Amino acid sequence: MTYCLSIMTHEGLVMASDSRTNAGSDDLNVTRKMHTFVQPGERVFVILCSGSLSLSQSVINLLRTSFDSGEGLAKANSMYDAAREVGEAVRQVSDLDRAALERDSYSFNVHLLLGGQVLGEKPQTFLIYPQGNPLSSTEDSPFLQLGECKYGRPILDRGIVFESTSLKSAAKYALLSFDATMRSNVTVGPPIELLLYKKDSLHLDTYRKFRDKDPELETIHALWERSLRNAVEDLPDLGFDQHPSQPQQPVLI
Repeated sequence: MTYCLSIMTHEGLVMASDSRTNAGSDDLNVTRKMHTFVQPGERVFVILCSGSLSLSQSVINLLRTSFDSGEGLAKANSMYDAAREVGEAVRQVSDLDRAALERDSYSFNVHLLLGGQVLGEKPQTFLIYPQGNPLSSTEDSPFLQLGECKYGRPILDRGIVFESTSLKSAAKYALLSFDATMRSNVTVGPPIELLLYKKDSLHLDTYRKFRDKDPELETIHALWERSLRNAVEDLPDLGFDQHPSQPQQPVLI
């Protein structure tokens, strides 16, 4: 299973991904799902992958080859153009592999999150579907998710506000979102890659990989659980009525 997350704030972007591809009592594979494409001072792209590993690797290889030759993402004039380049790579892989996969009852399953900035534009994030079409984040919906989304979404819904959430706070929300997901689903797990992109910097320098048993991640987990329990204890007690199945007491006149 996979969990990938992008958060867009007024200060920049947070991109985060787990590294677990299979999980079970005797089956655990780890691979990177975060890929970067950078021309310092010109453009920065971060891509997170979900779905079939073979398909996502094929998409990334196509994008890397064209980028390194000065084509594709290296020539995109906007984040929308970049999203379309990623979608075109998805469609190329689809033309190569979809028929064979579906003939053997496998779905063509690859989803990607693209985040970054092109000189002269604002930072932005997109979700690219298996058909190659992109969905953009907005100020009203500033985060996008891939994979096991449900456990890590509630804290994002309650906490992330584009206009007021700082980049550092967004990073904490991202980690707590992963913490909730890993707490409820063992198929999502470390290492967790976390990357912060500061608006208009047009380079990458703020990155962290949280491995299993990372002391800082364990501290955040423990403090968050304690804070949640304390918050529940501090809530006012609930008022209750008599259960309707109880017999009515006779009224004495």
